[in-house]
Amino acid sequence: MDLGFKGQVALVTGAGSQIGFGREIALSLAREGCAAVGVTDINLDDAKLTCEAVKALGVKSIAVKADVTNKAEVEAMVKEMISNLGDIDILCNVAGAIMSNGPFEEQDPAVWTKEVALNLFSPMFVSAAVLPCMRKKGKGAIVNIGSGSSHMYIHGVGVYAQAKGALDVFTKQLATAEAKNRIRVNCVAPGPAPTNFIKAPDKQAVIEFLKKELPLGRATSAQDIANATLFFASDVSIDISGQVLHVSGASVM
Repeated sequence: MDLGFKGQVALVTGAGSQIGFGREIALSLAREGCAAVGVTDINLDDAKLTCEAVKALGVKSIAVKADVTNKAEVEAMVKEMISNLGDIDILCNVAGAIMSNGPFEEQDPAVWTKEVALNLFSPMFVSAAVLPCMRKKGKGAIVNIGSGSSHMYIHGVGVYAQAKGALDVFTKQLATAEAKNRIRVNCVAPGPAPTNFIKAPDKQAVIEFLKKELPLGRATSAQDIANATLFFASDVSIDISGQVLHVSGASVM
């Protein structure tokens, strides 16, 4: 099936981790025909590794360092991407992290602020910076990476889940606002996956636990998330916008 990526330019944030969703999304976009895939991360060395992996597939790429919680840095990063790769057709907002844990009353409000900035404000900043070139083209696809935690309440009070819940709302609001410009906005909400989000010393033990606990009997993989992201970014979903798709082994419905 032709996903319609030929000649298109994509930007993927949070693409530095070599076991993360961003890297796999960037590589999948390259494999499926994008002409260029730009990657950004706060860790430039890691972003360069992903960039080189994209280039190894014969696709143009650059890596640009940016703190995506900083509006000025985001605008400079997007400007550099467009200058080197061309106007952006596809934006994948992947950057995110869990920062606060433990009992609600013991959490640090300063950490809450950082957590909301990364998980909610950063996709807003990057989307705002990319929208002008998409409007100029009269089309575009934005895919936000949310979280199944926005619909799970057994883990206590977590600002990460709250921010991702707000990201769901932002997705729907932006999709409505930009429909007239043929810019589609959707969200992929992953379930537990063996990425850097799992902080346990024995990651494999956690994966085995998830296999037993999740209804489908498997941990969500980076490729699972990439597949869903490419669906939303592609012409296959040309009539779909404002949706949140849970890819979580049937743990969230």
